[in-house]
Amino acid sequence: MKPPLPNLRDRQREETREQILRAVGDQLESRSLEDLNFAEIARDAGVGERTVYRHFPTKEALLGAFWAWLQSEAFRQQPDRPRPQSTDRRIREAITAPRDALRPMRILVATDAWEPQVNGVVRTLTRVVQELQAMGHVVEVIHPGQFKTFPLPTYAEIKVAIGVYEPVQELFKAFEPEAIHIATEGPIGLAARRICVEWKLPFTTSYHTRFPEYVSARLPLPLAAGYAYMKWFHKPSGRLMVATPTMREELSNHGFRNISAWSRGVDTEHFRPRGEGDPDIFADLPKPVFLYVGRVAVEKNIEAFLALDLPGSKVVVGPGPQLEELQEKYPNVVFKGSRSGKELADHYACADVFVFPSLTDTFGLVILEAMATGTPVAAYPAPGPIDLIPGSGAGVLALTATEGLREACLQCLDLDRKKVRAFAEKFSWRACAEDFVKNLQPYPEPEKTRFWRRLRRLARVRRRRPEAA
Repeated sequence: MKPPLPNLRDRQREETREQILRAVGDQLESRSLEDLNFAEIARDAGVGERTVYRHFPTKEALLGAFWAWLQSEAFRQQPDRPRPQSTDRRIREAITAPRDALRPMRILVATDAWEPQVNGVVRTLTRVVQELQAMGHVVEVIHPGQFKTFPLPTYAEIKVAIGVYEPVQELFKAFEPEAIHIATEGPIGLAARRICVEWKLPFTTSYHTRFPEYVSARLPLPLAAGYAYMKWFHKPSGRLMVATPTMREELSNHGFRNISAWSRGVDTEHFRPRGEGDPDIFADLPKPVFLYVGRVAVEKNIEAFLALDLPGSKVVVGPGPQLEELQEKYPNVVFKGSRSGKELADHYACADVFVFPSLTDTFGLVILEAMATGTPVAAYPAPGPIDLIPGSGAGVLALTATEGLREACLQCLDLDRKKVRAFAEKFSWRACAEDFVKNLQPYPEPEKTRFWRRLRRLARVRRRRPEAA
């Protein structure tokens, strides 16, 4: 005799129970058993806290049910994955094996930073995508322009995507990537990460922004909270790409793993020294001209530059939330607003010294852009400058992270601009793109083809079920 079918109430109860247990699994990804919190489990499960207690009156009951549920899930998934352990090991070995970087691939890049944003992350990603396409790769970029967005509080220039998880899922299915790279830790990056983890797809990530330091500069949050989130985000990544050895060492000290080098490039055709007869856009300003280019924001430490007692003129190029405040506070500084293209290159080329006061960047692409025009760079000994400037003849570092920037600025006036340009010519975007491809971890054949075929079949089955009902 067949057992009676469960009624609607029983099915709803079972679904609620499973939601709670999945929320427990999410909690345990980032905290210990002792730190489990019923209120947060209820929030993650989308139910009331009383509902959690009704199903599991004690933490012991909850954990016992969770481990039993994990075992049942494992056994339930076995028929769908009959491959032996040796096959899984073969997949892992194929993912990490040396590959021909010239073989064209379908590469998906998920990023919360994209045009029309103007910053080093966007310039890096757009140039790398162009180089990848020139190398024969097919690249799909998932970016905020494809979704509804709202302006980031305190930073209206940056748009944050909302309601992205299901659309990102569909973009994954439509493109069927061989290799996946998640460039940022925002909503789009989170959605892509969740999909990769749930579908067991290999992926890589990159560390473009010192997020914990940025948050700590704007909000009363400890650095430890920011680094806890970043470690959680990057933990499943096959490789975490960073721009400099200093950044690599710093992240290793914070407990990050699987870190790989991914340097940067500069367009030496676009950013080049001012030629004889070219106009000087700073001709009406007292010389020498000390230039800053970048976002005008508190985390960029711009006031450390603006407050210096320097001869000549100070010029700031770039937009940002702190622009009006600093214009009012420093009336003798020339603020030029946003500049791009040839106009931006001319600002670099006509300056006498480029000043980079930031302590929170991971590289500082503007450093290479300035050097490519022959303009020497004065900076604090922070990640990026400390990896590029020493021994280069292209700039001078301050004595410490708080002192000596004025002296560095003045010493830059004596540097040979031809040597500065020669140093920048060592960095190319093609080499940067090749490093990127070598760091990727594509899903190997034939597992890749089998996975996407199975997913298409599952989608067809799900579409037929409502029709059958």
